Amino acid sequence: MPPIIALDFATGQEAVAFVARFPADTPLFVKVGMELFYAEGPQIVRDLQALRPLNLFLDLKLHDIPHTVEKAAYQLGRLGVTLTTAHAAGGVQMLAAAKRGLLAGAEAAGVLPPKLLAITQLTSTSTTMLHAQLQIPGTVRASVQHLGAVAQAAGADGVVASAQEAPDIRAVTRADFLVVTPGIRPLGAAVGDQVRVVTPAEAKRRGASGIVVGRPITQAADPLAAYTAINTEWRLATVNKNVDPYGI
Repeated sequence: MPPIIALDFATGQEAVAFVARFPADTPLFVKVGMELFYAEGPQIVRDLQALRPLNLFLDLKLHDIPHTVEKAAYQLGRLGVTLTTAHAAGGVQMLAAAKRGLLAGAEAAGVLPPKLLAITQLTSTSTTMLHAQLQIPGTVRASVQHLGAVAQAAGADGVVASAQEAPDIRAVTRADFLVVTPGIRPLGAAVGDQVRVVTPAEAKRRGASGIVVGRPITQAADPLAAYTAINTEWRLATVNKNVDPYGI
C-alpha cells in the first residue's frame, strides 16, 4: 500500500482542500482520525470519497464493552472505508465484537468491509510510561508482541504499532497479518510528540505493511514533493527478512 497521509486538520474544508492539491493520477491513501471525525462526523468520509478515488483509513480507536463496540463498528462498517481501528487492550471478546459489527454493517450497506487493525501501544508510549503510569511490567516490545498475538486470535486483520516492533509481531503472526506503522519521520524531520520513530526505509526493512505519515507531509512547504520523496523511499526499500526481532 502507498504511504497513508494522516489528515490531521481541524476542519473538513481544510482536509478536502489539502487532498484536492494532489494530481488525480496520484494513488492516495488517507487517514481520518478523531479530531477531524469528531468535528465533521461521517460526512467527511463521504466528502473525501466523492472528491476522487482513494483508500481511507478511519482511525477512531474503539475501546468499550463488546456490545457497545459492536454497535459502533456496525456504523463504521457502513461507510465503505478500507481500514479502521480498535484497541487491543479491550481484549479478545471486544475485538471479535468489532469484527462482527464491521462485517454486518458493510453487508447492510452493500460495501466491502473494512479491515480491522488493533492498536497495540501508542508510539508516544515509553518504557517509563508503561511501568510508572500503566503498571505494565516488561518492555514495550514484549507488550506489543503479546497484543499482536491477542489481535490475531480475535480475528483482527492486523495491528497498528511502531515499526520498531514489526519484527516482534511478525514472529508470532501469520504472513498476511498487517502491521501498519505510524511514528514515521524522514531523516532530519522533527520528532514532535512521538517517541518510537523510524524512517520510511527502516519501516519497510523491518517488515511494516504500511506507514502513516502526517506532519512531515501536511506541514511541508510543498506537500506533493514531500509525499513523493517519502513514497519513493518506501517503495524502493527492501524487506530484510533477517532482522532480529529482539534487537535493533
